[in-house]
Amino acid sequence: MEGVGWFATIVIGILAGFIAEKVMSRSHGLITNLIVGLVGALLGGWLAGVLGIAFHGWWASLLVSSVGAIVLLFLLGIFRGRPSA
Repeated sequence: MEGVGWFATIVIGILAGFIAEKVMSRSHGLITNLIVGLVGALLGGWLAGVLGIAFHGWWASLLVSSVGAIVLLFLLGIFRGRPSA
């Protein structure tokens, strides 16, 4: 995530995990939301790079992280046999 610092990265991770949790109708705690959001940020950043989408700044990082976290929860749901939203 370019254009944001470490503290903003943590806040974005928590928010992205929270957004993904609500979109996918799941129930997690704060730490799980942070982990899902940060891993989702890596996944979302990778997907954006593959698709040739450049993003910079707080809002774009939140959007990419949230999409990545949603994809992550969707994929985990498929592998665990849990129905998606």
